[in-house]
Amino acid sequence: MSLSRRKFLLGATVIVGAWVTWGTVPAWGVATPPAPAPARAHTAQFMKVSRLLINHQLDDAVGARIAAAAAAKYPDMPRMLTAIAELAQARQAKQVEDFFADIAEGPLQEFAHWVIFAWYTGCSSPKKDAQLFTYEQALTYKTTADAVAMPSYGFSGPNLWSRPIVPLSSMPVF
Repeated sequence: MSLSRRKFLLGATVIVGAWVTWGTVPAWGVATPPAPAPARAHTAQFMKVSRLLINHQLDDAVGARIAAAAAAKYPDMPRMLTAIAELAQARQAKQVEDFFADIAEGPLQEFAHWVIFAWYTGCSSPKKDAQLFTYEQALTYKTTADAVAMPSYGFSGPNLWSRPIVPLSSMPVF
């Protein structure tokens, strides 16, 4: 197998560019190291509280991303998670309706609303600079996943922009 000069130059440019950008040559295919133990503990507690606030199946990987963003947005997140979990435990709550009215107004209730918003929308806020956590696992998308195609900007993938959009199935006529 021969390597053309063009392919060699392109590959070398990518590697040198990555080295200049990140300071080291990237290790493609190498697994990222696991999160530190405190981060994993907060993620586990975050998922426990999320499952109390939201009565759906939640993805742990998405939860880890949301928990990391929540820790940056709410520096007091561990205390807030503990307070919400203790409130739910005191009420012997099985679902959010059992205890949500008892969450005190203010930062704790704002945090609970933010967690619910993040899971349902898959992003951190409705602003243009919001951090995106997920699209496919967002709970608002899941309700319509069987009827709405996930858009793609790819040139050779599903829902090509160069092709006319066709309905997924025939709509019933009444």
